[in-house]
Amino acid sequence: MKKTVISFLTAVLIIFIISSFFEKENADIKTKAGLGKKLFSEKILSKDSSVSCASCHIPKYAFADTVAFSIGIEGKLTTRNTPSVLNMKNRPYYFWDGRAASLEEQCLIPLQNPDEMGLPVDEAVKRLNESREYRILFQKIFNQDPNAKNLAAAFAAFEQTLETVDSKFDDWSNNLKKLTASEERGRELFVGDKAKCFDCHRMEDFTTDEFKNIGLYNGKDLNDAGLYNITKKETDLGKFKTPGLRNIAVTAPYMHNGMFKTMEEVVDYYNDPGKFVSNSINIDDALKKPLGLTDKEKKDIVAFLKTLTDKKYLRSKESLINGHLTLVYLMLSFYFGA
Repeated sequence: MKKTVISFLTAVLIIFIISSFFEKENADIKTKAGLGKKLFSEKILSKDSSVSCASCHIPKYAFADTVAFSIGIEGKLTTRNTPSVLNMKNRPYYFWDGRAASLEEQCLIPLQNPDEMGLPVDEAVKRLNESREYRILFQKIFNQDPNAKNLAAAFAAFEQTLETVDSKFDDWSNNLKKLTASEERGRELFVGDKAKCFDCHRMEDFTTDEFKNIGLYNGKDLNDAGLYNITKKETDLGKFKTPGLRNIAVTAPYMHNGMFKTMEEVVDYYNDPGKFVSNSINIDDALKKPLGLTDKEKKDIVAFLKTLTDKKYLRSKESLINGHLTLVYLMLSFYFGA
């Protein structure tokens, strides 16, 4: 009897200590967005607990990836390039082919995708309910245990906070800073009739949210039909959602298939798509003829595009460079005994 009582009290004490630890550890999580941020990096939401949302949408790279195709569970590769999830608050649909109509719908699809996280939503909810930490958090935020609806709501709330409006371009727009001569020439080309960038990349986030075929579909080596896979309309062959351009300088590689490593390559492509892809099917009329941009004009456009990078990502890049320089200095000091 005495041993039973001691065992019971020990168990109660352990539960109390664990609960206190979780409450202290997660004391700053007070909102849906805060919970969503934690879930964004939670690997138990993948089949083999090897990846999270943040594994492919890497925060320091503007929530994009650095490779053409991201690595999911069991080393599987995604079939399309991972787009940034920044500035998604006001989008009318999501994914390259627009198959999700809301952030709530969007965030649960990668969870179930067999090439990404590979976990049925029901199993994800079960795992969260088996976690005392997450039960406490969901009760704290939603007054409910975890379920599919509040899981999606938490994810969506976090992604809605990922808006960036603090770039050099924003300072220029608010008369706080001037663009360099090259950046200004690039801006004028960007909004002008020669480069035609503004036809598709306008509004606050530099996208019309339309679907366009920019020539990266020929039915052979480039055979991702894009929007057509959803609508089955011949006119939608090879069409993909026009992405926003904010933070574009830190989200390489580019296009739905990640085929271009630099912004310079992208501008070269738009200047004359036929030099890169022959026999494109259903290419947009605006791209059927070369734009005729000079090398200087192409450099100016890239200079302007770099002004769209939010300052927090410029700082991240600078910190990375400084870190590498420090490491080199320490190695040299060690080697030469400085």
